[in-house]
Amino acid sequence: MPDPPVDGPSRADLLRWSEALAGIARTGLGFSDNLYERERFEEVLAVAGDIAVAAGSDFDNHHQVQEWLRQVGEGVAGYVTPKVAVGAVVGNDDGQILLVQRADSGVWLYPTGWADVGYSASEVAVKEVREETGIACEPVRLIAVLDGLRLGFTQTPLYSLVFHCRLLGGELTCHPLECTDVGWFGPTELPQPLAGVGLWGDHAFAAIRGEPLDVLYDRPRSTPWRT
Repeated sequence: MPDPPVDGPSRADLLRWSEALAGIARTGLGFSDNLYERERFEEVLAVAGDIAVAAGSDFDNHHQVQEWLRQVGEGVAGYVTPKVAVGAVVGNDDGQILLVQRADSGVWLYPTGWADVGYSASEVAVKEVREETGIACEPVRLIAVLDGLRLGFTQTPLYSLVFHCRLLGGELTCHPLECTDVGWFGPTELPQPLAGVGLWGDHAFAAIRGEPLDVLYDRPRSTPWRT
């Protein structure tokens, strides 16, 4: 009797595998001067590029590989690691969450941005909320550390540090370049598409309600390359 059909990998899986392979290859290029090894790592980059194309990347294989090669450093500087982003879950007195629609993708998410040098993580959260929405807030606690690739809103490997923040004041003002819309939303009126809400949504609203919470994080997978 034939085996039942097995669902193939998702686009998010393919992109994650592609970035993982590319990261391994670029790190190898950053630490090796051996020509044979460098050729093998460049072949791995080409395979990673094929996977990215199969997943619907905006680049063709050649341009994707060239972009990866452009990012190769040397030694410790060449060790490829995820970038760091900081997000903020801000609630109001009506139990609503502050969300922005990103101009680059049209996807909705809590205010978030890259971690800037010279700022602490919590300071970045305050800065991003003010810049993207016009709202003033103060951090209450760290509530989540999330993998951006698993959230599905980025092709850039990143870890997102998410703070629950208390509303202080301000008026909603959409950033003219980074956002196309901004607003307050209750749990039954969330806009779509909303990146990764199935992962962080309940946790975020529990924080807004003042419930005691542990830090949410991505649990280790038993077969990380297949699930």
